[in-house]
Amino acid sequence: MASSMAHRLQLRLLTWDVKDTLLQLRYPVGEEYATKARAHGLQVEATALGQAFRQAYRAQSHSFPNYGLSHGLTSHQWWLDVVLKTFHLAGVPDVQAVASIAEQLYKDFSSPCSWQVLEGAETTLRGCRKRGLRLAVVSNFDRRLENILVGLGLREHFDFVLTSEAAGCPKPDPRIFQESLRLANMEPTVTAHIGDNYHCDYQGARAAGMHSFLVLGPEPLDPVIRDSVPEEHILPSLSHLLPALDRLEGSSPGL
Repeated sequence: MASSMAHRLQLRLLTWDVKDTLLQLRYPVGEEYATKARAHGLQVEATALGQAFRQAYRAQSHSFPNYGLSHGLTSHQWWLDVVLKTFHLAGVPDVQAVASIAEQLYKDFSSPCSWQVLEGAETTLRGCRKRGLRLAVVSNFDRRLENILVGLGLREHFDFVLTSEAAGCPKPDPRIFQESLRLANMEPTVTAHIGDNYHCDYQGARAAGMHSFLVLGPEPLDPVIRDSVPEEHILPSLSHLLPALDRLEGSSPGL
């Protein structure tokens, strides 16, 4: 019995993406921005702000990746700039009026009240720990994540929380996954990563030699991506994870 078990893959560590895997924003970004603007006497359409945010976020991420750390920015300043650009693109060029809104939004998104735990997350994390698995977070988030997880009662499930701000590089850079393995003192072959982003999570972890599962979101999966990910690595919801782990561990002799 012992010798046959030695040839079966036995996972020991699961690393987790957070946003849209375990947590999501309670309200769409555009709505949050519009609500704060109204409180400061500015009327701006939520839809326009939502579109402007996506544009501003993309541009900021391209010009100053990973919160602009290598450009001497702090994540706090990086986010304030995103808000200023968002309102500017939505037709509010008054920097002074937007500056106090930006500070308020930064505070609000630091609060657990702005986030909600996705269905099945708590049960799945508990189930994983019950199996004796160690859990950790690997997320392209900033320093606020730790307190958000504490406030939502999820922090206790994880050995550590590794953000791209702390690691100095974002997923899919293999270095952030390698740092998580170093912190856990684990080999990649006994580790799997769970996340909702094909490029950052699924491919990023596999490039670091880890196993990986792709969690499906509300949008249909791109057919090209679906064709390149084995069915057993796709999780239609978090409740599919434990059965998927059983299949993975049962079907990998020799590892």
